[in-house]
Amino acid sequence: MDKDSLAVIETLNRALAESGLSQAAFATALGTSASRFSTYRTGSTKPTAQFFLRAGRIARALHAAREYRIMTAPATATAIREAHDEEWAWRMLLQGRDHLRLLLRRRDGSEAAWEAAPGTTGHPGFDTLLAVLTAHEFRTAGEEPPGWSKVEALADPWVPEHPFLDRDEIIEQTPDYLARVNIFVPARDLVTA
Repeated sequence: MDKDSLAVIETLNRALAESGLSQAAFATALGTSASRFSTYRTGSTKPTAQFFLRAGRIARALHAAREYRIMTAPATATAIREAHDEEWAWRMLLQGRDHLRLLLRRRDGSEAAWEAAPGTTGHPGFDTLLAVLTAHEFRTAGEEPPGWSKVEALADPWVPEHPFLDRDEIIEQTPDYLARVNIFVPARDLVTA
């Protein structure tokens, strides 16, 4: 194997280790399959230059986020999936969203940690909501949203129960960007202190 191919393999292996994710999770974060990523790591398939650079950039951002205890999209999805109840899942979602806002304000490339595609939350509504909130925050900051955040509307409306509002009030108070994907959550429930 030539020196350049060996350097690519070594760099991808280092990126995987730096990401702190399993091979399958890092492959998902990069938008590919674990088996495809494995072929890049063995040298049997050569990644594109774009993929190669993206892997390094996202791995560095994931590493930095972990060091500073900043939630990423994969970490947020995991926290939602592991939540012991729906209220805690909402807290994790909003905490992750707030961490994304922090990274976007820094304007130093650290938002690349949120370019990493998450695994599933285990709930189609939360999967879509995480994607749509991510896209909304990137657009609000004047940045291009990550590819994984471009999702289709849910087939059926998701209107989570609310302690104070009835269904019609929830729908009426939902921001347009959520209503377009068939998710209905009052805007005030998305505000954090």
